[in-house]
Amino acid sequence: SLCCLSADVPPPGPMDLPMSLLEMGCSGRFELITHPVPGQPLPPQSTLPHGLPPTNLNLETEVEKQFLRDPAWLPIHDKDFAFQKVTQRKVDVDSLLNCCPSPLHSGLSVVRDPTTGMLLDFTEVLLENTGLSAKNSLSLQRQPGPPSESLRGSNTNYPFLPGGMEELTLEQIKKKSELEEEIDFESDLLKVAPGLKAGMDFTDKGWNSDCPTHPPKKKTYYISRGQPHVAPVYCGSEDAPKLPRTNSLEDLEKSKLKENTEENKKWAIPVNITSPCDDFYKRIPNPAFKWPFELDVFQKQAVLRLEAHDSVFVAAHTSAGKTVVAEYAIALSQKHMTRTIYTSPIKALSNQKFRDFKNTFGDVGLLTGDVQLSPESSCLIMTTEILRSMLYNGSEVIRDLEWVIFDEVHYINDAERGVVWEEVLIMLPDHVSIILLSATVPNALEFSEWIGRIKKRHIYVISTLKRPVPLEHYLYTGNSTKTQKEMFLLLDATGNFLTKGYYTAVDAKKERTSKHAQSFGTKNTSQNTTDRSVWLTLLHFLSQRQQTPVVAFTFSRTRCDDNARSLDSMDLTTSIEKAEIHSFFQKSLTRLRGGDRQLPQILLMRDLLKRGIAVHHSGILPILKEVIEMLFSRGLVKVLFATETFAMGVNMPARTVVFDSIRKHDGTGFRNLLPGEYIQMAGRAGRRGLDATGTVIILCKAGVHEMADLHAMMLGKPTLLQSQFRLTYTMILNLLRVEALHVTDMMRRSFSESHRDTQKRISQLKQMLSAMPSVDTEGQLSDLLPYYHTVTELKKTREHAILESVNGLKALSVGRVIVVNNKQHLNALGVILQVSSDSVNRTFTALIICEKGNEEGKGNDNAALPHLHNMSLFIPEGPCSHTVQKLKLQDISAITVKTLKVIPERIIDNYNKRQQPRFKLDPPGQAISTATQELLRLAEANPSGIATLDPVNDLQLKSVDVVEANMRLRVLQESLRDFNCIHSPMFAEQVCLCERMSLQEELDQLLFLVSDQSLTLLPEYHQRIKVLQSLQYIDNGGAVQLKGRVACQISSHELLLTELLFENVLSPLAPEESAALLSCLVFTQNTQGIERVKSVAQRIGELQRECGIPQTAEEFVGQFKFGLTEVVYCWARGMPFAEIAQLTDVQEGTVVRCIQRLDEVLKEVRQAARIVGDSVLGSKMEKASLAIRRDIVFTASLYTH
Repeated sequence: SLCCLSADVPPPGPMDLPMSLLEMGCSGRFELITHPVPGQPLPPQSTLPHGLPPTNLNLETEVEKQFLRDPAWLPIHDKDFAFQKVTQRKVDVDSLLNCCPSPLHSGLSVVRDPTTGMLLDFTEVLLENTGLSAKNSLSLQRQPGPPSESLRGSNTNYPFLPGGMEELTLEQIKKKSELEEEIDFESDLLKVAPGLKAGMDFTDKGWNSDCPTHPPKKKTYYISRGQPHVAPVYCGSEDAPKLPRTNSLEDLEKSKLKENTEENKKWAIPVNITSPCDDFYKRIPNPAFKWPFELDVFQKQAVLRLEAHDSVFVAAHTSAGKTVVAEYAIALSQKHMTRTIYTSPIKALSNQKFRDFKNTFGDVGLLTGDVQLSPESSCLIMTTEILRSMLYNGSEVIRDLEWVIFDEVHYINDAERGVVWEEVLIMLPDHVSIILLSATVPNALEFSEWIGRIKKRHIYVISTLKRPVPLEHYLYTGNSTKTQKEMFLLLDATGNFLTKGYYTAVDAKKERTSKHAQSFGTKNTSQNTTDRSVWLTLLHFLSQRQQTPVVAFTFSRTRCDDNARSLDSMDLTTSIEKAEIHSFFQKSLTRLRGGDRQLPQILLMRDLLKRGIAVHHSGILPILKEVIEMLFSRGLVKVLFATETFAMGVNMPARTVVFDSIRKHDGTGFRNLLPGEYIQMAGRAGRRGLDATGTVIILCKAGVHEMADLHAMMLGKPTLLQSQFRLTYTMILNLLRVEALHVTDMMRRSFSESHRDTQKRISQLKQMLSAMPSVDTEGQLSDLLPYYHTVTELKKTREHAILESVNGLKALSVGRVIVVNNKQHLNALGVILQVSSDSVNRTFTALIICEKGNEEGKGNDNAALPHLHNMSLFIPEGPCSHTVQKLKLQDISAITVKTLKVIPERIIDNYNKRQQPRFKLDPPGQAISTATQELLRLAEANPSGIATLDPVNDLQLKSVDVVEANMRLRVLQESLRDFNCIHSPMFAEQVCLCERMSLQEELDQLLFLVSDQSLTLLPEYHQRIKVLQSLQYIDNGGAVQLKGRVACQISSHELLLTELLFENVLSPLAPEESAALLSCLVFTQNTQGIERVKSVAQRIGELQRECGIPQTAEEFVGQFKFGLTEVVYCWARGMPFAEIAQLTDVQEGTVVRCIQRLDEVLKEVRQAARIVGDSVLGSKMEKASLAIRRDIVFTASLYTH
């Protein structure tokens, strides 16, 4: 009876019964069909559109298929061994073609009984957007990629759509899926209830009767009973806006929308933290996280904002407790089952936070360049670079992300890495909220406004007013018996600068040096011994007063070491503390190999630590640094000599901070500390809950620092957050991969372009222009606009030609007669009395004739016709008066050929004297009246204009542009006579023309600024594209080629590494040799390979230069330093660390950091080699990486255990 299910059935004969089985859906019931369908031999077998679901296959065939016929399972190479038992395999070429099946476009959904919840039926539903995948879509609706790529993503993935970039295409807007249907409560309301004939009428009829022309603000409907069809009555608010006249309703809607968006333009909202937050516990009855202490106001405000899922920028003083905000966000995301990413600028800081958060929350993971711990956790701690690559590579983690916490945001000022922060902020999708934690910065609002604008969401700015533990700043002059016990208070806890303290310090220092000279004769004591004695006396003094722990900031690593070594006689720890230090030190070093435990640096530090002294800078081995940090936070290190890096975010407050000096070397030269740096370091003083005030001491060794310097440093404004945005090849290639994102979008959204928020001004100007009366250009006035342009050009040409030249300035000397044009004077003659010596803003004091009564310039407003070209000189109508004024270059419209003999001093003195009230009415002095008469005589003699100096003949200016400008001037002056509009009687009325034109010019300027053409980096972008095209990373259409795909994998020096890869430079080398060669990319302090690298670098450098990038080839090559190649080579060949340290004068810590970064480079090259398909090179890099990953260089951080 079921013969219909088999495939090869003979056609039904006359004896066959027409009968078939129909399967009903997925419920498994069958129905018998006996009525034949005409024209179809057999009816359909199933109600499912896609036929029956597959049945269970026979297990035997499955096993056979998997184990006997599967080419992947059977080894291909040693055939004979594999096929002794199995029959010979047929070659199946097609099996090599692999194509992933197209996604199912339907799924099953369950129908349940609404009351009991029992399964009733399955129905088939069609799915939307099944074609989306990580390779073709930016949408969050796309399918997840393979699990292996879920964490870091893949460099062929598209990123998710960055927030604030919703420039949707028309098709997307039309095709809004059912998931996001919008209900418009204004217009799309259903009017008639089902079953009724008439319904509500929601049209706005009620305006005219109630409140004419006032569209209501709040709509309150009063529906009277019994009347089915009543226009609702409005209670509109009184101050509702007037409706503008318009031709169509659509325009009206648009303008209304526009107004609303204009008004709400402020994205950054400062939160007031002065008033206490009383209803905190009412608003958050069961918080996600509870602390053992009462929160400060700013913390409560931040928590409230987080509960509302808003983004916040917390700019708080050091040790104010910013971490509370981060902790609450992590707790919230654990409550919501989402994820948080915490990024920090420095790896050491990431490790510390990992330990802290791990103790608090447990479910925490760490991702840095070389470590990956529990990446599935709800809170991930990582460096910003890793987050950037996750965003570019479309990692699946981003889907579940609720918060991203940026710690130490003021690091965005870092020239090298600041750009990474901006990229991450721009690339974050819309559903992620942002938490920014930073030290106090002056322009937090401006910065938040920028983020709010690019993300199109509000950012709440919360900042603290003062430090929880106030600081006192002292000067310490040093070691004469009198002053070794006293410090001079310079800035008290309330922030007053005490000059008295400064002067007493100066006196004490003077007295000391004079005594010194007497007692020692003229012999000069060596610097080092005085240094040492200052430190000894100071530290004795501090430990007596129980002011330890002390952090001493020294701005040179060698000085740090020397200072610590010189304290060999000092012992600051008790025997119990010594035992604790010893056991902790030994326990921490158990993970090192025997030989590494005997490194000189470790032995030296062990000796110092036992006496409570330590050193912390980048030259110290990482494991030692961590030991020192841990001992310091336990209070066992009493004196720590540190460089500036210790203050960057390492949360280790002390009681006292000492500055060895206030000058530091910043890579180019010595300079004083900036206020931001000083505050960051001084902020380490004062531990919350332990000290009432923190002490900051500045040592005055050579002499007391200048008061102005100290004042600027202590009370100056901290550094502004400034954009360090720059284009990198990686960024350009990553964005070119994805058609939907453009590099110009990224550039336009960068903080450096945040001045572009000129939309308001543009709309203002447009309104002003439309409000102005239109220019009448009929009849005689038809050439008014060309006339205007001629006149403006004439003014410009005249100024530039003469006044900016040296000889022109020489001619402007005392006694020269000039023509003055400014707000007060129109073509008035004047004579120069004095010329200022300031070459930047040069001013000229001149005596100018004017009407009586207009000396102050309050008289007639002759700005009325500024666009008229008028050469005739000013001749007063009434009695002639004079005024003495300072003129700028632009006020002088012409230099005449005349000079007058004047006595400038007398004129100026006399004029100034008569400005005083009691000499107001005195007659002018002889010198003045003579000069005024002369000027008047000149004006009357040449009423239509006076001869001016000719730049070419008189001033001897022979440069091409001046001669050209001069000829152009003549042409313009000639052409003015031919205009008709001058003769029109209406001419004088066209005053508004000038204003109108200037507004129009400003508008054009702003419109240009908003366009992509004005991006500051646009030219460089085109240059870099040119470089990429000529190296064949992208083709002429901008599509990324194989080389470009490889370069995307590499985070720094991408061009050089890719070129080396494609030129096969690394293939002939042994693994350890290639590791040594690549060390030049990571070492910041000279075999056959080196020359190759240099030549490739030289080639790229020259190419960049040709394409217009302003960096010379020498600079480009110079950034690769080959100082550590030998060290790395020996290390990769297995030499112990102790011997390697002997090979170089570079400090141990620097070597370790270099090798760690080298490991990251090797990993990237390995990835790249895989993309190219060079498996040999890939395995070689793997070997090199294994060779250097050993011993002390790769001991796991103490914080992660």
